[in-house]
Amino acid sequence: MTDNEEIIRIIETLFEAGISKDLSVLKDIHLDDSKFSSFSDLPPYDLKDYKTTIELEELRFVSISDYSYEIKNPKISVFGDTAVVALELIQKGMLVDNKAYTGEHMIINGRATFVLVKQQTWKIAHIHLSKI
Repeated sequence: MTDNEEIIRIIETLFEAGISKDLSVLKDIHLDDSKFSSFSDLPPYDLKDYKTTIELEELRFVSISDYSYEIKNPKISVFGDTAVVALELIQKGMLVDNKAYTGEHMIINGRATFVLVKQQTWKIAHIHLSKI
């Protein structure tokens, strides 16, 4: 598998967790290091660390049923053991409120930037997600 194929597969694995609900893979694809960071346009808006990011991703994916995603126009730039990936991202699903037994259809058109580092395998070191 080429670096580009492995890199896009890591990013797909992140979003596939929302479909399969196999959240254990999230810890495998993120860099478990104090250098990890993530930003998003969903609260909380602060710069998040590895642990907080994993917790928020798990919470988000269990709260969305019928989740699907589409990655469009990915641009992968590899600089030695570092890669930057910019892409357009469409996410769809039903945001479920288990307490009120209600749901709301959601479609998020957004953009994403990922920074990955290669150790034994490629790991996500930074994520920035934003709505268009």
